[in-house]
Amino acid sequence: MFTGIIEHLAPITVIEHKKSHVRLAIQSPFSKENIQLGESIALNGVCLTVAGKQADSLFFDLQCETLDKTYLGTLHIGTILNVERALGLGDRMGGHVVQGHVDEVGTIVHNQQTEKDWILEIEASEQFVPYLIAKGSIAIDGISLTIVTVSHNRFTTHIIPYTYDHTTIKFKKTGDKVNLEADILGKYVINYLKTIHK
Repeated sequence: MFTGIIEHLAPITVIEHKKSHVRLAIQSPFSKENIQLGESIALNGVCLTVAGKQADSLFFDLQCETLDKTYLGTLHIGTILNVERALGLGDRMGGHVVQGHVDEVGTIVHNQQTEKDWILEIEASEQFVPYLIAKGSIAIDGISLTIVTVSHNRFTTHIIPYTYDHTTIKFKKTGDKVNLEADILGKYVINYLKTIHK
């Protein structure tokens, strides 16, 4: 489990296309001794397992589900990613509950800077609309953010300067893809309502 509070930014250093998966490596922002094989780390909001490590690199294997549901498979060496380790017992809960299970890929349709912040407008699928609630939480590329407005299958969120400076949001432009994960509480409520109205 994650909180959507990004700890580090790290570049992709290796992309290897295997027969059944893609192996990806990032320049590790952590000391080698602090990371265990098999632990979970979120890259741009995708929960991945540390499959290998070297002095300054962490390796992850992207399977079909990850490649289908996210845009990680379209990235290239040098792309900067948001990095967050899974919560440890006793850690503070700074954002909201983020599983690292991406629901779908959205598209930035508008990116506007104001005097105080940045406003992102993102387009999602019609199937994702029920999870879009004004003032509700959403993870965008693993970043815990608040939905401000919802109109049809588009929504806006405001990016404060700290978030802009410390995440990959500063690299994003109109037309770029983002990984979207709806609030888990909303998923449970909607699933429950579906079952009782069958």
